[in-house]
Amino acid sequence: MSNNDKGSFPKIKLVVGLGNPQKNLLNTRHNAGYWYLEKFLEKFNVKLAEEKKLNSFLSKIEHNNNQIFLLKSTFFINDSGKSISSFLKYYKIECESILIIHDDIDLNAGDIRLKFGGGHGGHNGLRDVINHIGKDYWRLRIGVGHPGEKSLVHNYVLNNPSKEDDIKINMSIKDSFESIDILLDGEYEKFTKLLHTR
Repeated sequence: MSNNDKGSFPKIKLVVGLGNPQKNLLNTRHNAGYWYLEKFLEKFNVKLAEEKKLNSFLSKIEHNNNQIFLLKSTFFINDSGKSISSFLKYYKIECESILIIHDDIDLNAGDIRLKFGGGHGGHNGLRDVINHIGKDYWRLRIGVGHPGEKSLVHNYVLNNPSKEDDIKINMSIKDSFESIDILLDGEYEKFTKLLHTR
């Protein structure tokens, strides 16, 4: 059975948007995970509230009798793993029930892909998450494009996308989110195929 076959994984219990909480960084490429998480807040008409003991901003939604937490770390993106680890220890949720949404420079702006497990691909936020909880969780990878050289990556992800790329990224978020019920129902393979055929 492949990783994406329905039935081989539990439904999502925790959705995490990676990003930097500092106001001047909210519109940068590194915050694409935040942008996607905002769609959940809008759809379910909820707001995040700070839980200091868990180093997180949290909310809770119900989807087809399944309780799902939404989380943003109070730390910067490179320390995201601390918040997720604190949450998991408190709520005893298994890693296979986590969806982490993040920017990905290895995908073109406008591309989004779903993946289970794997390495961090040079993403320092994912690196910290892996250091704290391992690698066996779902990732929704939001393409932001690549600057062309490795030495340029740091400044690239901490800057706003071009107007053209911003349109592509936000359209891809909007389009893919229209099928989010399929993902939340645990139909990972079906959602994956929809992303590939967009």
